[in-house]
Amino acid sequence: MGNIGSGVTSSTVSALNGLPFENIIGGPLNACVLAQKEAALTTIDFIQSVGLTVDETGRTEAIYVHFTFVQNGRKVNISVPLLTIVPIPYIAINTIDINFKASIKGSEATSDSISEEENYSKTKKTNKRLGLILNRKKTSMTSTISTKKDSKSTADSSYSIEATVDVAVHASQDSMPAGMAKILEMLGSAIDLCSPEGELSVSSNTAKKDDVITVTYKGSDGIYHPDAIKIPAPITDIKTTADGIGKYFTFPDNLESLEITLIEEKIKETNPDCSANEIGLKQEIKKIA
Repeated sequence: MGNIGSGVTSSTVSALNGLPFENIIGGPLNACVLAQKEAALTTIDFIQSVGLTVDETGRTEAIYVHFTFVQNGRKVNISVPLLTIVPIPYIAINTIDINFKASIKGSEATSDSISEEENYSKTKKTNKRLGLILNRKKTSMTSTISTKKDSKSTADSSYSIEATVDVAVHASQDSMPAGMAKILEMLGSAIDLCSPEGELSVSSNTAKKDDVITVTYKGSDGIYHPDAIKIPAPITDIKTTADGIGKYFTFPDNLESLEITLIEEKIKETNPDCSANEIGLKQEIKKIA
């Protein structure tokens, strides 16, 4: 009977050791890691497909939204990076709770039986004759001894295994990574206003000898186009500004006035839908004593 209990105990321990804990606990964790990976890939795909585009030269550029509205009584164009006005999905798993419970039940039966049987039998017969007269005496004796011994012991035990795993996952919109936040900050500062017909600007409309005049042209697309600026003769020493958005020159002494215009072909290269008013932009610089 003592061996029965130890057998059940060993069976129970063996059953527990046979449970695939690496799958029961590691399975949900691996699933969460894969889900986080898919969420990150979804974010990357969203940024690339919604906020970025590749031009004909293979260069990646941000997609801008351009529209016109009225400000201070005049129409202006605004250019806004698309990524700054749409929510970017940043789904992250915050907590993972795994509750595991195992119950063991089962059955085991043993039976011991001992049976002994012994039989013994003995028979004794005697005959006697007395004198001349026929007189017989017959004696018969039979003895039988039988012994039987039965012994039986039975023990039952039961066990079974039942495993339950409860997994609770909580996910939410995560805070933006520092790198992406910095990029969006830079894109936000790139929001710009411009005239729907472009802007041709000079640093001053009056000048005297040796004054440096800077000229910039911002197209209706919100981009500076220094190559579209036309500075007529006799000005020959024309240079590009350090930031690359305009041109500058020294005003000569032999001019009373100078008219700055735009090169139509250059404008249409970058903005085929430009208006006639944009093409006709000009600025006049007059000499002062």
